[in-house]
Amino acid sequence: MNEIDYRELKRGGVMRQQGEDRFLVRLHLVAGGLSSGQARVVAEAADQYGSGALHLTSRQGIEIPDVSSGALTELKEFLGPHGIGFGVCGPTVRGVTACQGCHVCPNGVIDSPSLAAALDRAFYGKQAPHKFKIGISGCANNCLKAEENDLGVKGWIEPRWRGEDCTGCGLCVAVCPVKAVRLAGDGEPVEIDRSRCIGCGDCIVSCPSASMAEKSRGSRVYFGGKLGRVPYLGQPVLGVLTDTEEVVEVVAEALEFFRLHGRARERFGDTLQRVGFEALASHIGALARRVA
Repeated sequence: MNEIDYRELKRGGVMRQQGEDRFLVRLHLVAGGLSSGQARVVAEAADQYGSGALHLTSRQGIEIPDVSSGALTELKEFLGPHGIGFGVCGPTVRGVTACQGCHVCPNGVIDSPSLAAALDRAFYGKQAPHKFKIGISGCANNCLKAEENDLGVKGWIEPRWRGEDCTGCGLCVAVCPVKAVRLAGDGEPVEIDRSRCIGCGDCIVSCPSASMAEKSRGSRVYFGGKLGRVPYLGQPVLGVLTDTEEVVEVVAEALEFFRLHGRARERFGDTLQRVGFEALASHIGALARRVA
């Protein structure tokens, strides 16, 4: 097997291991989701085609180590009928990670797994200048660390104040974890600093008179995050996106921008540091104006 064969195998989720003729096979999971039946199939595959070991990755995936080159085709054919495919590597959109979302977690604002499935259908395995990772956190608790991904999504509740019912109790000020809410004084409006607000909705839940209400509920998107040797935290460019179609559109625009401006083996965050977030905002300008 020559060098070009190894590269092609890696692009299809098959990576060389230490030791002669041994490979680590990455499986394609969406948001870490796996039925109990599929889990049993994966365990059987590891016993039959590997050494019986499995590795749970940091991005909610599963890898089967110790597979010989002669068993790769059989392994793929064994898993395929159960809806389990090989993963991807290289300069592509990787598997989408996500939390359990609003149908499981009491804090969830958005349906993270469903959004992950939509993004996976649209973008998984698509080419990019370098690897492109998407992570979805369902609320401000940010369990999936949205800002650490090339493109991160976070559930968001944007508050608004309705002065006619406000008693001036100040509870919204007291519960705000980032001090984004201020009570100006008797009879004066409650002020919300949008630049500090983290979209947690605590001020809404705590308000005894329902004076703090939802202005919008949806997602904020963060662009250009990464870890590694030179980490960056992703930055928001848009306002609150209120449906799945808008998020899919944003990801498509971000990938188009990355392909236009990114250099080979340059992460999206490095492209944005070099080209500027203003250029990205201009690229998605029509959408930005719609959701501002």
